[in-house]
Amino acid sequence: MNIQSMKLIFLGPPGAGKGTISKMVAERLGVPQISTGDMFRAAVKEKTELGLKVQSILAAGGLVPDELTIAIVKERLSWPDVRQSYILDGFPRTIPQAEALAAFSSLDAAVDFEVRDDLILFRLTGRRVCKTCGAIYHAVTKPPKAEGICDLCGGELYTRNDDKEETVKARLSAYHEETEPLIGYYTKKRLLLTIDGSPDAETVYNTFLSAIGRFLKK
Repeated sequence: MNIQSMKLIFLGPPGAGKGTISKMVAERLGVPQISTGDMFRAAVKEKTELGLKVQSILAAGGLVPDELTIAIVKERLSWPDVRQSYILDGFPRTIPQAEALAAFSSLDAAVDFEVRDDLILFRLTGRRVCKTCGAIYHAVTKPPKAEGICDLCGGELYTRNDDKEETVKARLSAYHEETEPLIGYYTKKRLLLTIDGSPDAETVYNTFLSAIGRFLKK
């Protein structure tokens, strides 16, 4: 089996690089990358029954409940482009969601990107985003040439609310409480593959490609 015929989920704390690596796999190998946010936006854009429900909840400032999130994922995974392969990023987040997923899709592996909390804090609190073009910088590891100004378009750089220290700590706490139990859940099912998410993205990507091949041959 090769990665173009695999169904994967990516696990790991916020800032572990799941989205970055899944996008690299999607762009370079053609494996569809699906995030919960992408699914919500697609359902809303297509004006499906579920999408209209999501739209009304979000417009009222509410949180999308588990049963609706599961229904959106199930609907998205029925599309032709994901019959052979996909990477799910951001779902499941809890064991009940994982159990629901197992009822309508069979996984080949759950990939956990391990990164220490202190490195997550460093990565996210140092992140700066361009208000105009969305380019991403880091105050220490990838600073712009001019403080607070995007190298690409001259737009203003800012720190997202999600990247403020108190918010990052709250997100990490929620991850450890709600999502980390999935590591044990998928270990018991012999589906867990653990990758060190600490190095640069290119190194993590290459480690993932090497490890996933060995994992499937076990």
